[in-house]
Amino acid sequence: MREGIIFIVSGPSGSGKTTLTKRVTRVIDNLRFSVSYTTRRPRPGEIDGVDYRFISKEQFENMVQNGRFVEWATVHGNLYGTPTEELERAKSSGVDLILDIDVQGARSIKDRYGSGVYIFITPSSVGALKDRLVERKEGMADITKRLENARKEIEEIRLYDYIIINNSIDEAVENLASVIRAERCKRERIIESLKDGFWNDR
Repeated sequence: MREGIIFIVSGPSGSGKTTLTKRVTRVIDNLRFSVSYTTRRPRPGEIDGVDYRFISKEQFENMVQNGRFVEWATVHGNLYGTPTEELERAKSSGVDLILDIDVQGARSIKDRYGSGVYIFITPSSVGALKDRLVERKEGMADITKRLENARKEIEEIRLYDYIIINNSIDEAVENLASVIRAERCKRERIIESLKDGFWNDR
């Protein structure tokens, strides 16, 4: 059995990365969305355990103390964390996992694991990003803060293996799916299983 691939997707708030990661799991088999923990309040339409696992700050801090996160960070005043057990389970089961996390979290995973496929999602301009934040009815103070964070995040773009410009959601989903399919076909990912099984089916 091959080891599951970890796909790490980041991008500025408003870039559409959450929509992309959710939609690509519907068109790619054997790919699961990693559900992070957060202390922020659910947004309208979000479901606990599907979009995020919503917990209190005290519960989150207890999980940090018990070493249950592969990475965690404070983003826009809220805590977010990726559970270690989910990554380990995916890698050992051969199921690919896609994570929607910020640049801080991506760097933490890269420092800890080294492996993984790193994908950055961005609109084509700061104007397009601002328009999306306005459409989400963010307050002007929040928009200013998120645009400043976006500038810092884009400065970290060299951490990533792929960049997808999200001007059209359908095109961006297909580009993300193409990256996943291509990574699954890389020589180093399949050569050992091919060698082990090639001559057995005779």
